[in-house]
Amino acid sequence: MERELLIECQRNSRSAQRKVYEKMAGRLYSVCRRYLKNDEDIEEVLADTFYKIFTKITQLQNLETFEAWAKKIAVNECLQKLRAGKAQFIPLEDSFTETSSAMAESISFEKDILSLLSYLPEGCRAIFNLFAIEGYPHKEIASMLSISEGTSKSQLNFARKKLQELLVNQNI
Repeated sequence: MERELLIECQRNSRSAQRKVYEKMAGRLYSVCRRYLKNDEDIEEVLADTFYKIFTKITQLQNLETFEAWAKKIAVNECLQKLRAGKAQFIPLEDSFTETSSAMAESISFEKDILSLLSYLPEGCRAIFNLFAIEGYPHKEIASMLSISEGTSKSQLNFARKKLQELLVNQNI
């Protein structure tokens, strides 16, 4: 992101904010899509994310970290939405049986993976995203989601196994 554009955003320039939105909306939408299933929830979280970005950008001292900072805001907003909706963590003895004819469609590998993530329960999906994609350690995930480290680890293991099963079933 261009430093001058971000400085203009810090000065509350609406045209600069629009340009930042246009450059970042697609990326942040993809981040939100990894955590949330419902398009309305994603749009709501995205709007909240940009509101926070533009109201707190003056607090960002190192403009070179803007994109990572914006992504972290999006992730935190998704987690807040999940907590508000009381995301359920499934007992490990429950089996995952949901199938869909939509899964049988052949699409690009990345879309297949993102599509498969949507079949995981919200709690498992959030932990998988935080650990495998965002790189957070279990201790931090546990703190963010108000769960134990053991729950984080077991839900990650469950998510990996179910994704593996789905991949095998899809011959990906």
